[in-house]
Amino acid sequence: MQLGRGKFDLTQLSLLQSSSYFFFHMDYLKTVVPSQLLAERGSNLVVINPGSANIRIGLAQQDTPFNIPHCIARRTTGANQFPKKNVQDQGLNSQVTTPQHMEREKAYDIIASLLKIPFLDEEVTNSAFPRKMGRIDVYPPQTNKKETAFTWTDVFEKTTNPPTTSEDLLNKDQSTGSPFHKDVHGSTSKEPSSSERRYREYIFGEEALRISPAEPYCLRRPIRRGHLNISQHYPMQQVLEDLHAIWDWILTEKLHVPLSERTMYSAILVLPETFDNREIKEMLSIVLRDLRFSSAVVHQEGLAAAFGNGLSTACIVNMGAQVTSVICVEDGATIPTTQITLHYGGEDISRCLLWTQRHHQTWPPVRTDALTKPVDLLMLNRLRESYCSIREGQLETVATVHSYEDGMPPGSHKTRLTALNVPPMGLFYPMLLVPDVYPPPPRTWFKDYDDMLEDTWHTEGFYPGTTAGFPMWESYPVFQARLKKEDNIGLAEAITKSILSTGRIDLQRKLFCSMQLIGGVALTDGLIPAMEERVLHAIPPNEAIDTVEVLQSRTNPTFVPWKGGAILGILDFSRDAWIHREDWIRSGIHIGSGRKYKDSYFLQAQAMCYINS
Repeated sequence: MQLGRGKFDLTQLSLLQSSSYFFFHMDYLKTVVPSQLLAERGSNLVVINPGSANIRIGLAQQDTPFNIPHCIARRTTGANQFPKKNVQDQGLNSQVTTPQHMEREKAYDIIASLLKIPFLDEEVTNSAFPRKMGRIDVYPPQTNKKETAFTWTDVFEKTTNPPTTSEDLLNKDQSTGSPFHKDVHGSTSKEPSSSERRYREYIFGEEALRISPAEPYCLRRPIRRGHLNISQHYPMQQVLEDLHAIWDWILTEKLHVPLSERTMYSAILVLPETFDNREIKEMLSIVLRDLRFSSAVVHQEGLAAAFGNGLSTACIVNMGAQVTSVICVEDGATIPTTQITLHYGGEDISRCLLWTQRHHQTWPPVRTDALTKPVDLLMLNRLRESYCSIREGQLETVATVHSYEDGMPPGSHKTRLTALNVPPMGLFYPMLLVPDVYPPPPRTWFKDYDDMLEDTWHTEGFYPGTTAGFPMWESYPVFQARLKKEDNIGLAEAITKSILSTGRIDLQRKLFCSMQLIGGVALTDGLIPAMEERVLHAIPPNEAIDTVEVLQSRTNPTFVPWKGGAILGILDFSRDAWIHREDWIRSGIHIGSGRKYKDSYFLQAQAMCYINS
C-alpha cells in the first residue's frame, strides 16, 4: 500500500492542533509531517464505523474505506427449507394508518406549494403554476449504473468440476461471478460433484441483499435505527454472532487481515451517538475477545466527523440510511445536551419515492416491496441517488425501473418518474416519510438510562467471555440519568433546537455558520441551499441571528466520520483511553477512583476507561 495514500493536508492538521485535546502534544504536532504519522501509526490501525444499513471499514492509512451493506444471509435448514419470512427484521408494519396517510398527503401539498408544483390530486393542465421541466441528463453521466439491473446472487459454493448437465449450465450462466462464494469459515469438507452443488452457509454484504426470495435464506440486519436489532424473534446472542461474522468476513476477505495476524493490529470504533453504553460494551467485546485485536478505542461519530473535516467547532448533521442525528462540537468536544436523534433517513426517502410514483400512477404494474424484498430497496436507493433533487419546478425524467420476481431474470420497464424533488423534502416534513412504518426495535432487554457515573458501578463477576444467557447483566445496578432527545420533528427545527440549546449567543452564531452535513443523504443535489433557507426560517425572530451557512465537506460526506476516526487514531493523543485485550478479558472494565467522565451516559470522546491492575 502506498505510503502517501490517505494524507490530510497541513491546514487540517493545524486546525486539529488548535483543539483542547492536543495541548500536551503541540510541540510534536508542530514538527510532524502527515506522511510520518501514517508511517508510524496508520498501517496497523483498523477503523470500524458501523451504521444501521452500511458499515465503513478500512486501514487508517487508506484513502477511503470499504462501504458494505451491514447484513448477513444465513441458509435455513430443517423441514421448512423455503420459509415465507426471508427477512428476519421483526417490527415491520407495512400498513399505513388512515391518520398517517392523511398527514402524508397534507405534507405533500405543503411541499408542492413551496416547490411550485401541482398539488397531489391536481391535474397538471389545471395548475396555476408554470410547468418547469427539469433535465436530469445535464448531470454527470451515470448511465451504466442507473440502467443496469441487479442480478440474483449465486447461492452455491464454487466447484472445480465443470458443469455437465443443462441445469448446471443454466446455473453457471446466472452466476454473479463474485469471488466470495466460499464459506466464510473455509470449509474443508469433500468437494461436491456438479450434480450435488452445496448451498453457501453464509452470504454477506450486497450479495446477501440480492438473494432470490425463492432460495432458502434468511436475511438479518444486526443494527436497525441506530440500535442493536434485538427483539423476541432476534435474540441478543444471534445479533452479536451476526455482527462478529460480518466483521470477521470483511477483515479476512476485504482487508486481508486473517485471525492469526490480528494481535498485531488495533481497532478504532467510530460509533454513532444512538448506541447505548451496554451496546458499546458488547461491540468492544466482539473486537477484543472474538476478533482478537490487541487493543481498541472508541470515538464518537459526531466528534470524529468534525476532525475528519479539520473543524474544532461545528454543528454536525449526520444523515444516514435509517437515522438522522444532530450534535454540536465546541473546541474539540461534543456538547451532550445538544444531541437530537431523528428516526428517518435515506431509506425512508427511497420508500417515499415509490409511494409518490404509485400515487401519480407512473410506476409500472410490478410487485415492488421495499420492506420485504431487499433487492427492491437497492433499486429504489439507486433511483433516489441518481434522480432525486431539491429545486423548484416540475422535476421529471424517463428512467428504467426493474422488477425482480422470485427466481426470474430481472425485468426492465421504461417509465416516466415525476415529482422527484418531493421525497427529499421529507427531511423537513417527516410525516411525508411515515417513519412509523419502520419503528425502533423494542428496548426491553436493558434500561436505556444505564449510567457509568456512580462510584457503586463495579465489575465483580463480569467476564466478557461468558455468552450463554449473558448472566453478567443480571445484577447490574441501574441509575437514573438524563435521557437522549429523540424527536419526530423536521431537520431544520432539530438543527435550530440543538444549536439554541447551547444558551450562548457567541457560540450559537458560530455554530449556525459552521453546519456540516455528513452521511449518504448529504450528497442529495440541492440540499445545501435548501438546508440553509429552512434553518434560517426556523430560527425564532427574537433570536439575534441572521446568518446560516453549511460548510462544504472536504471529502465524500459518507466517509467523513471514518476519516476523522482514522486521524484521531493516527494522532493517538490519549493513550490512556486505549483498552488492551488482556485487561478486557481478564477483568472487564473499571471506573477508576477520581477519574470520571462527566455525564457519561452520552458517549463523548470515550465511552469508558480502564485501570491497569
